[in-house]
Amino acid sequence: MTSAPLLQLENVGRDFDVSRPWLNRVIEGVPRQLLRAVDDVSFEVRKGETLALVGESGCGKSTIARLIVGLYAPSRGRIHFDGIEISDPSASAATSGIRRRMQMIFQDPYASLNPRWRVRDIVAEPIVVLKTLENKNQIHGRVVEMLTQVGLAPEDGEKYPHEFSGGQRQRISIARALSGHPEFLVCDEPTSALDVSVQAQILNLMTELQARLRLTYLFISHNLAVVSHVADRIGVMYLGRLVEIAAAEDLFARPQHPYTRMLLDAVPDLEMSGRQRTPVAGEVPNPLSPPAGCAFHPRCPHANDRCKAERPSLIWRGAAASACHAVEEGRI
Repeated sequence: MTSAPLLQLENVGRDFDVSRPWLNRVIEGVPRQLLRAVDDVSFEVRKGETLALVGESGCGKSTIARLIVGLYAPSRGRIHFDGIEISDPSASAATSGIRRRMQMIFQDPYASLNPRWRVRDIVAEPIVVLKTLENKNQIHGRVVEMLTQVGLAPEDGEKYPHEFSGGQRQRISIARALSGHPEFLVCDEPTSALDVSVQAQILNLMTELQARLRLTYLFISHNLAVVSHVADRIGVMYLGRLVEIAAAEDLFARPQHPYTRMLLDAVPDLEMSGRQRTPVAGEVPNPLSPPAGCAFHPRCPHANDRCKAERPSLIWRGAAASACHAVEEGRI
């Protein structure tokens, strides 16, 4: 792994208009409502590494994934891939070649595969669309190679998605993502819809493929136990913002932000270490009306008046960073 950043996000934000219809707003006298799904997020992913984004449902992880691959356009900020900005919609033609170097693996293998297509056509789709190969025999050979690489048989290409289990379908999704020769994969909770035993198989497969093909991963999950097996660095998100980022071993050994500590306390202690845990009550606030100051302060046992009034910034200390007034002031 080198230190050169392959992907960079600079102060990226994304808003969604969730307002009621115009006539309803006029009659009821209510303004438009904007949902700030991602708010001022900055990070980078270096070549060859796996950066994991974790957090509870609704924290903006999947929105970031879709912003990176171009399914959404950012409302604010910039996204660079290998030094070239890819977040400007007006430059889509110029960045099309760059976007060919990235692919996405979706969360639900039951919904992400076309049920009317044979597996061979599903895996060949990126090759045909990107025109990386045009000879039919070459395309067939590439499909067979991809299926074999993810642990499936060449004859599986003649079957339909409904003939496979969930884990096999996710292997097909991985084969499809790799068929276009990408170097960067955005993995949006690729194992959350699978049984635990199958999760381990898919994670092992992805780790093996990364080493063999020199891939770079952005791995999105709500499960810290899962990312502990694959991530080099971990970023923790809460209500659309990045609240902590650190090397995986440092984050598990010395978590800084109270929210990170809460997530780690939720991981089952199979070793029965007797480590003292600090329960944090409450639920994620309504993103349409987030709390003033630090969004986590209603649930934080260390919150004070400053936390309720002033939003903390992400402060770097060496290779790690956290956005917490209590950490900054040395109160925890």
